[in-house]
Amino acid sequence: MAFPVTLNGVTYTLANFEGLNYVEGFPDALEDFVTEAGTQVSAAATSATNAATSESNASSSATAAASSATAAASSATAAAASATAAQASLDAIEGLYLGAQSSDPTVDLNGDALTAGDWYFNTVAGAVKIYDGSAWVTITSITFDLVDDTTPQLGGNLDLNGNTVGGVDATELSILEGATVTTAELNYLDITTLGTTEASKAVTADANGVVTFDDGISEEYGAVTSSSNSTTVDLQSGTNFSHTLTENTTFTFSNPAASGKISAFTLKIVQDASASGYTVTWPTSVDWPSATAPTLTATASAIDYFVFITHDGGTNWYGFTAGQAFG
Repeated sequence: MAFPVTLNGVTYTLANFEGLNYVEGFPDALEDFVTEAGTQVSAAATSATNAATSESNASSSATAAASSATAAASSATAAAASATAAQASLDAIEGLYLGAQSSDPTVDLNGDALTAGDWYFNTVAGAVKIYDGSAWVTITSITFDLVDDTTPQLGGNLDLNGNTVGGVDATELSILEGATVTTAELNYLDITTLGTTEASKAVTADANGVVTFDDGISEEYGAVTSSSNSTTVDLQSGTNFSHTLTENTTFTFSNPAASGKISAFTLKIVQDASASGYTVTWPTSVDWPSATAPTLTATASAIDYFVFITHDGGTNWYGFTAGQAFG
């Protein structure tokens, strides 16, 4: 190796050593020494730098390890708290629901004394039993108070099981199935006094079966015609009839009330405008006063009025002349 050489930041040349007393070969040896010394100093500096880096790395690792240890400790604390809460919940459940047992328990599943509200399923009786504070009671049915529920709803069909709702049984309720009545129409039955008629209400009878009409009565009035000299008065179609003669005709009275009930009707006979003098043949069941049927007024458009009553299902009709020769 040759000069110059740098040592600890100072550069030396061979001239720095000229004039010195030295033996043969000393300059070269000194040069080698200085060079080696420089190499050793550089290596020492590098080692010092590496040592500092290792120290820094070691410090960072220690900090990370400490952080990990702290996190692990926090997790362990949280896990312990969760376990404690879970155990508390289990204890609370076991202190209330005692599971399925074959006989009445004397303590809860925690070994504590029974409290009101504890319950279990009895496997022998096949029923739920609840502790009322002094004894075990079998729950045979559950009753709910619907007073506070203003919009109760059924989840399915209601089986009355032979019971009634407000005194109405299943058969009576089924009558309403398919009904299309409105609330107003149902209110027609809201009668203040049974047996007495009211405006816009249904007609009812009282406890004795009597109907009282507080207002007027309107009855059907219909005309009947003849065909092939025959005319029929149907008591199911009304109670007041008229007939204008167009030919001689024989009358038939049909569908009176059953025996024991009254059927009565009025009949207006009108002659034709031509005063043809048509005649009427009455049913043989009609009984006239003095057994003599009236003679019709024969003048044009003359009106005769008659009344007929039966109480034996039409076996006998009683005929009355209400008036003749009207018009």
